[in-house]
Amino acid sequence: MSSDGPSAFEGLGLVVVNYASTPLLAQNLGNVHRGLPGARVVVVDCWSSQREREGVTELARTRGWQLVGLPDNRGFGGGVNAGVEVALLAGVRDVLLLNPDASLTATDVTLLREAVAGRRLTLAAPVVVDGRGAVWSSGVDLDLADGSMSGVAVHAPLVPGRRRWLSGACLMLTQEVWSATGGFDERYFLYWEDVDFSQRLVEAGGDLVVVPDARAVHEEGGTQGAGGRAKSPQYYYHNIVNRMRYAVTHLDAAGVRRWERTAPKAAYDIVLRGGRRQLLTSVSPYDAVWRGLRDGRRLVRAARADGSAPATASGAGP
Repeated sequence: MSSDGPSAFEGLGLVVVNYASTPLLAQNLGNVHRGLPGARVVVVDCWSSQREREGVTELARTRGWQLVGLPDNRGFGGGVNAGVEVALLAGVRDVLLLNPDASLTATDVTLLREAVAGRRLTLAAPVVVDGRGAVWSSGVDLDLADGSMSGVAVHAPLVPGRRRWLSGACLMLTQEVWSATGGFDERYFLYWEDVDFSQRLVEAGGDLVVVPDARAVHEEGGTQGAGGRAKSPQYYYHNIVNRMRYAVTHLDAAGVRRWERTAPKAAYDIVLRGGRRQLLTSVSPYDAVWRGLRDGRRLVRAARADGSAPATASGAGP
C-alpha cells in the first residue's frame, strides 16, 4: 500500500473523541493529519462547556475537519459510535481511532492498514509507547479468575483462562469489524469499553492483531492526569463499576461470584494507580470507590434478577 500522492489515504477515516482537550487536538491530530493526504478527519466533541465547543469548532473549521458536536457527554464509546457512523456514511473503508493525546506517523498508519487489508475482520493496534519511548501497551491480557490485567509482549501466546484485548488509544478497524460488532457498548461510558469491544469481535470470529513495527506515542494522562499522580474520581469510579459490568455481560455465574469477592481489592489497586499521597489529602478517591462498589453490586443484583448473565463463559476458569 503506497503512501505516495495527494490522495494516498483516501478511504481512511480518522475518528477522535474530544472532551475539553482542544489544545491536544491542535498539536497531535494536526500533526497526524498533515501526513495523511486524502484521509477524512471526524472530531466528535462531547459537550463540556460553551467555550470548549467554540474552540473546537474554530479549530475544525481552520483544519478542514468534520465536527460532530454532541449536545451532551456520551462518554468515549458513545463518541466513537457517533464518529464512526459519520465516517462510514462518508464512504471510508478503514477507520483509525485515536486519542487526543496520541500520535503516529503515516508509515505507522500504512502498516496498520496493511494488517487489516487481507483479513477484513481484524482489529489492529500499534505498539503504544509513552513520551519516553517505554512500551505502554502491546496488548493486554485479562485474567478471568479475578479480573486483573497484565501487559503482554507482541505475539505472546494466549494463556488459558485469559482473554486478550487492545487499547482504544489507537485502533485500526474496518467496515466489516464495525458491522460484526455493532460498535462500542455505550453503557460503559468510560473504560473497559475496549475490553468488551475486543471480546465481542473475537466472539464474532474476528482477530486481534498488534503490528510490531507500528508505533503510536501516547502521552498517558494528557486527558486524565499523568500516571503516578492522582487521577480523577471519574477514572476510579468507571474502572471499578465497569469491571463488574464486564463480568455480568461476559462471565458465567461462578465467574461473577469470583469477581465480586475480589472487587474490594481490585478497587484498591485501581485507586493506587494515582499514588498513595492522594489518600491522605482528599476524600474523593474514597467516595469514588464506595460509589463504584455500590453500583457494581447493583449491576450484579439486576443481572441475577432478570437472568441476563451468561449461563456459560468460555475459559471462565474454575
